[in-house]
Amino acid sequence: MKATPVIAIHGGAGTILRQAMNAEAEARYHAALTDILRAGERILADGGSALDAVTEAVRLLEDCPLFNAGHGAVFTAAGTHELDASVMDGATLEAGAISCVTRVKNPVLAARRVLDVSDHVMFTAAGAEAFAEAQGLEFVDPSYFYTEARHQQWMKARGTSGTMLDHDAMTKFASDNDLIDPDKKFGTVGAVAFDAHGHVAAATSTGGITNKQAGRVGDAPLIGAGCYANDATCAVSTTGTGEMFMRMLAAYDVSAQMEYRGVSLEDASNDVVMNKLPRIEGRGGLVAVDAKGNVVLPFNTEGMYRGFARVGETPFTAIYR
Repeated sequence: MKATPVIAIHGGAGTILRQAMNAEAEARYHAALTDILRAGERILADGGSALDAVTEAVRLLEDCPLFNAGHGAVFTAAGTHELDASVMDGATLEAGAISCVTRVKNPVLAARRVLDVSDHVMFTAAGAEAFAEAQGLEFVDPSYFYTEARHQQWMKARGTSGTMLDHDAMTKFASDNDLIDPDKKFGTVGAVAFDAHGHVAAATSTGGITNKQAGRVGDAPLIGAGCYANDATCAVSTTGTGEMFMRMLAAYDVSAQMEYRGVSLEDASNDVVMNKLPRIEGRGGLVAVDAKGNVVLPFNTEGMYRGFARVGETPFTAIYR
């Protein structure tokens, strides 16, 4: 019997405190995650590909200002926005990625076009924008990505040395009596899916980390670090301390453990997130689905915006540990 198609998404992991989340804010996050899952589920229910489902889910996450991708992206040290994204097709091992774009409305669509039409895997900065423009993708004024919450976060981070992790930046500035506003949690967004044809796919997108140096690229657009898909094993999208996920090749490591050690998706994912990443102070999580339709959503932080939806079933969403 064929497994039921399924999609899983994340909206970032980090210091997300239950006591700081009022009912209205919590409802907004659950509603956004549910709506996006249902959009991806509809594609799968209609026989669409896992690749199309993850692309659409991440596009919608980019359009939602609750998350750090597209509209609502965090600021660089220069007061600008630089966006990264990647997609990978488990059926063909084809991939596409872009980084450091400043005017492309939906970076994941640019990454998808790289996969679909280019002989290359990644474009960056001006070259990525020239490619996207040649493909007829929608461009926006950089002010489109601005939100007041992200601007206030950056203004506070400017007075510190170094960069701030997007999902933890507000923690540094809060006193013991000033709980973190959960609306100011940011992180990479991503999606993985398993379709009716037995294929898997993954997509990841981000605005990066607050006050990052212009030109910094994290794990989100890097195949094997922030995004990986292979029908023989699984599809993975990560979120967290990007440099640590890069050093660990976290997304590929899940697949490699399944292939070379013969372990399950759950065991491989838990080993990467709970054992290997913490050894180098890696914080965050991932969503993954295997070629049998199993889903995991592990994280080693206080919370991770996450959810999954199987065709014909009610979507599941969650925030806290």
